[in-house]
Amino acid sequence: MNIQIFGTKSCSETRKAERYFKERGIPFHFRDLNEKGISKGELENIMRKYQPEDLIDREGKQFKKRNLQYMVFDIETELLNDPLLFKTPIVRNGMEATVGYRPEVWKTWS
Repeated sequence: MNIQIFGTKSCSETRKAERYFKERGIPFHFRDLNEKGISKGELENIMRKYQPEDLIDREGKQFKKRNLQYMVFDIETELLNDPLLFKTPIVRNGMEATVGYRPEVWKTWS
């Protein structure tokens, strides 16, 4: 398995995902979205499974801070330009991906 976790250190769901893999001794790579966003290629890979609408956190602080609820915008462009708009954690294993805390899916990745 080649697990990547995209999230922020302040996100409790991301910390739960990290704990899930640590407790099972499964190595993973953590990418803090505060430091580096998701590339266009990575986003395209994730969007094979999820629609852009499923990836944007409309309840999050960043969405409200930027007043996006009052604007018409291209979700994919906004996600690439501002990675803090993603729902987290995003967990990837090769071509597979999940959004949010999804241990029931991660169990099937072995």
